Amino acid sequence: MADSPLEPLDPASLPPRVDVSDNSAAIAAVQDVIDAGPYDATWESLRAYEPPLWYRDAKFGIFIHWGIPSVPAQGEWYSRTMYLEADRAFEHHRVTYGSHDQFGYKDFIPSFTMDRFDPAEWAEVFRRAGAQFVVPVAEHHDGFAMYDTDRSRWSAAKMGPRRDVFGDLMTAVDDAWMVRGASSHRAEHWFFQNGGMRFDSDVRDARFFDLYGPAQREETAPNELFLEDWLLRTVEIIDKYRPQVLWFDWWLEQPAFEPYIRKLAAYYYNRAAEWGRGVVINYKWTAFAEGSAVYDIERGAMPGIRPDVWQNDSSVGKTSWGWIEDHDYKSVDDLIGELVDVVAKNGNLLLNIGPKADGTIAPAEREMLEGIGDWLTVNGEAIFGTRPWLIPGEGPTEVVAGSMIDDAFAPYTSEDVRFTTRTDVTGDYVYATVLRWPEDGVASIRSWGRSSGLLGRPIAELTVLGAGSAEWTQDADALRVTLPETPPSAVGVVVKLWLEPVHEPARKDFLHG
Repeated sequence: MADSPLEPLDPASLPPRVDVSDNSAAIAAVQDVIDAGPYDATWESLRAYEPPLWYRDAKFGIFIHWGIPSVPAQGEWYSRTMYLEADRAFEHHRVTYGSHDQFGYKDFIPSFTMDRFDPAEWAEVFRRAGAQFVVPVAEHHDGFAMYDTDRSRWSAAKMGPRRDVFGDLMTAVDDAWMVRGASSHRAEHWFFQNGGMRFDSDVRDARFFDLYGPAQREETAPNELFLEDWLLRTVEIIDKYRPQVLWFDWWLEQPAFEPYIRKLAAYYYNRAAEWGRGVVINYKWTAFAEGSAVYDIERGAMPGIRPDVWQNDSSVGKTSWGWIEDHDYKSVDDLIGELVDVVAKNGNLLLNIGPKADGTIAPAEREMLEGIGDWLTVNGEAIFGTRPWLIPGEGPTEVVAGSMIDDAFAPYTSEDVRFTTRTDVTGDYVYATVLRWPEDGVASIRSWGRSSGLLGRPIAELTVLGAGSAEWTQDADALRVTLPETPPSAVGVVVKLWLEPVHEPARKDFLHG
């Protein structure tokens, strides 16, 4: 076992512990906002919520998993796995950094510097990628806040970077005319680092209970003190930063959270009414009642069009959300395929990146975002502000529905097509995104053949996005478009139809003869 190559945290340097044992006044203040309305903390009231137009039109946002795990660079769950004796991360930690009682998770904090963090540069990259909203992790399962919290001394504002990196990024997001969001993974912290309670580790050290705690057994329900703290930490994020997207991770569906979730939603929606801003809560599984917030699937897909807007949160990496050295990255083709499939089924894509401990975005991840941005520059008309068509798509490639299945996708072919539509003051449009460039230079779209009956109206004009008008034919089987010699973008091609307007026949007067 080697000595740690990193300098451990000096306990004497820690700020004073924050006392959060009496929350009565803060809870009463939350209740005052709820009582003021317009929403109350019942599912009946919360089901009156409607997702805002900006979110339905946005389609694409950036998720950011950053924080202490980027130092050991073994994945975003390292704060748990390093204390699980059966996990390979346990032995990795012991060999690399020393015994868990001498060098624990807290001891990575001094090396988490973000000294090269440039929030304006990040915002520029995200805007260039085509993102409409940005959702950084406010607090992950590890109990370390990336924002300036008054409820804990363990935050990026007080140690590590010693700046409110979350707030600085939100300001840059505003400056770039994107929408600010925040994610909370705090719920799982009830049990997340409980492995360290099973042997001699720093998790057992009372000096650090306010970071590692509660570290309770996952079979137990959270107690009221923890639930109050969860509620008030989330309220603090809402009031300090006014995020218009509030994303929650799993485990929130545990029954103990249910009354606190209702209070939180009513508080947030009432605050948003005060601000005059349209907001979104993203939730997983069954944490919220249907219709009271926006459903989110992790690394997932829908089998068809969902009537209500939903979201897929996915990542540029196949195995990790945070920064690791040996990422197995998806390709730009993969990511655009995810985006197009999600949008065709009435969803938004929240795409995650994982910055390094020094606050930089890895070149490979920057290049992927630039690739998506290049594609959207040409084809964004078929994505932003669109709605699902009559059917989501056609083609031989089966999309597996559910969560945690993004690594099960087969490569798309030139026969795989996704449809979107828009209506504006100039008329009605339908878009077919052919997900791979046809080798013969002809895009064949079966759902637009005469026998399908789906178009319903004659075609007034056909164009290829990024290339202009094109020759086409339509028979019973398909509509076939002769594509330009040079592809307008790096992935597939988009065919746009402008449909003939509906002409209402004049009404004949039968009353007078």
